[in-house]
Amino acid sequence: MSKIGITKTFTMADGSEITLETGKLAKQSNGAVVVKQGNTMLMATVVSNKEAREDVDFMPLSVDYQEKYFATGKFPGGFFKREARPSEYEILIARLVDRALRPLFPDNYHAETQMMISLISSDKTVMPDTLAALAASAALTVSDIPFGGPISEVKVGRINGEFILNPTAEQLEESDIDLMVAATIENIMMVEGEMQEISEAEMLEAMKFAHDAIKIQCQAQLELAEMVEKANPKREYNHENSDEEFQAAVYKATYDKLYIVAGSASAKHKRSEKIAEIKAEFFDTLSEEDQKEKAGMFKRYFHDVEKKAVRNYVLDERIRLDGRKLDEIRPIWTEVDYLPMAHGSAIFTRGETQSLVSVTLGSKLDEQRIDGAIYDDNNDFLLHYNFPPFSVGEARFLRGTSRREIGHGNLAMRALKQVLPGKDVLPYTIRIVSDILESNGSSSMASVCGGTLALLDAGVKIKKPVSGIAMGLIADTETGKYGILSDILGDEDHLGDMDFKVTGTADGITACQMDIKVDGLSYQILEEALAQAKAGRLHILNEMMKTISEAREDYKPHVPRIVQLIIAKEFIGAVIGPGGKIIQEIQKTTNSTIVIEEVGETGVIDIMAVDKNALDQAVQRIKNITAVPDAGTIYKGLIKSITTFGAFIEIMPGKEGLLHVSEIAWERVQNVEDVLKIGEEVEVKLLEVDSTTGKLKLSRKALLPKPEGYVERPPRTDRPRGDRDRNSNNRGRDSRSDDRRRPTNR
Repeated sequence: MSKIGITKTFTMADGSEITLETGKLAKQSNGAVVVKQGNTMLMATVVSNKEAREDVDFMPLSVDYQEKYFATGKFPGGFFKREARPSEYEILIARLVDRALRPLFPDNYHAETQMMISLISSDKTVMPDTLAALAASAALTVSDIPFGGPISEVKVGRINGEFILNPTAEQLEESDIDLMVAATIENIMMVEGEMQEISEAEMLEAMKFAHDAIKIQCQAQLELAEMVEKANPKREYNHENSDEEFQAAVYKATYDKLYIVAGSASAKHKRSEKIAEIKAEFFDTLSEEDQKEKAGMFKRYFHDVEKKAVRNYVLDERIRLDGRKLDEIRPIWTEVDYLPMAHGSAIFTRGETQSLVSVTLGSKLDEQRIDGAIYDDNNDFLLHYNFPPFSVGEARFLRGTSRREIGHGNLAMRALKQVLPGKDVLPYTIRIVSDILESNGSSSMASVCGGTLALLDAGVKIKKPVSGIAMGLIADTETGKYGILSDILGDEDHLGDMDFKVTGTADGITACQMDIKVDGLSYQILEEALAQAKAGRLHILNEMMKTISEAREDYKPHVPRIVQLIIAKEFIGAVIGPGGKIIQEIQKTTNSTIVIEEVGETGVIDIMAVDKNALDQAVQRIKNITAVPDAGTIYKGLIKSITTFGAFIEIMPGKEGLLHVSEIAWERVQNVEDVLKIGEEVEVKLLEVDSTTGKLKLSRKALLPKPEGYVERPPRTDRPRGDRDRNSNNRGRDSRSDDRRRPTNR
């Protein structure tokens, strides 16, 4: 292979050029490709072991995505200053790639396979998540690893009704669609995204737009593979031992029994027990030697028979495992305000799936700081999804948050994000936690439904309530029969051909996630699935609204209140004070939390306190500091000092004005101290604010009744030296000074 590698450059419909390069970097991997668009470059490598472990009957694939900080000329944060564990953003991109690739490996290929994708250069104009799957698929396509691709992923946006291919971050701010689509040349494989209440027809249109672009990228990969095909022929492998006679015996002995169980055991645990009994009954008929030698083979064959029996039962009888019709939703019950000290809480139960959801409202200090190679921002809406082992009746070690939990939480977050009010209405940082207490399918959608109820219970005035549903599919490619299943069970997800989650309001879709495990899924089936999903979604929404349909009038008593003030930028320093003295003193005396942020030419102040009186005090003190004196307004001020020509009065914190002796009373005042005392409070009217100096001119007599027969006297002349007329004494003094400086003739 050439030292400079092999490249394939192609042009997308929007005019952008993409280059695929292989044979130059990472040549000891089974396949390596660098994808370049503009100044953005991703390198994908794949390695797959030659042999598979005997006890493995699945595809042990791991996909990792990492953004190198040097790609954008940045240092990693943290003490060690190096890339460490992947961020949630990186995990989500890896999941997108994994879900698109995994169904395309042969069913009997079980070698440990590792895909690694790295962002190695980026100018932030081309988003790397749109190229990650292309790089991964290209690496597999040029490798010797058996793979049913190629595939690729593209992102679809829409601005002013026009679809955009792979929009930039700035364009996504204006877009009402953010949809990632993965596909082969023939079929859609994976869909995930968020939308602003779009219709089912618009969703399909966006998917078709994406598929047209993906076909170009897949064709480029095939052409690149032709250039290296002789160097990397696909490997031969044998990861499964087969025994056709034994397979037929397993089928004959167990199929009818499993078919009966599929229609007679509606409860999850009861069905599992009966299936386990059938499995053990046949296994016990084997000799000890066969039990040792054929245990793995039997496990695989039995699973295949179970899958076939369940699928055939659903297609033949049009009845589900739990006795429901294909479009029937499981029974639903909900409750709100279950947790007395949470800011908002709800229980959402649908069949054997249950979610306990809580809402916590916090200040700007509670925002999540995101410091990535590409994204550098603050996140004020978090949704965390937890899937403890007891929810499925299991006991296992807790090893931190799983990728699945991160992915499900992200989907629910995107579904609810679309209906949150703006910061002007809701200045809080919001955290939603969904703890799955029981699970038998659609737990992420239970999180969406429970999240809506908990937000309403917390008093968050969301624009519209959101519900979600998980759709399934069982399709027989030989007979052409298929069944679209609403609100799927865990077994229907595992044994079926599609997992299609759709969330939305009564007016449109807000988020979706689809994984397809079968080739040849037509747009007609997708259209039917979306229509059936809408009907199910609306039914679930109606059941939810029976418990709570509108947000509470007010937050609960123990919820901290936030008041947001907008001040002029020049007042920020006055509120903070020297060394933070003033703001710290306000927080201490009022037991409040105050956050100040500079936004353009203004300052945004968030004041948070649980006690309303304390909050009001903190707000008033800041208003006093930032208030602008208004001519004609009456103030109650404090006399700070007295001079022969008047008194200086503080009408606002830090703002003093002169009450001239002539403005104290209608009568002549000979001695100011005869009328006013230092420390005394007095009402005055602000007559004028000097536009040049900002000096304040005050009057007390303007608030007093004018005496009867009062005659206006000429202005006094006993003004202070600094205010005297330069045409009188000052002029004489200046003349004398000039005389002293003038040279004399002697």
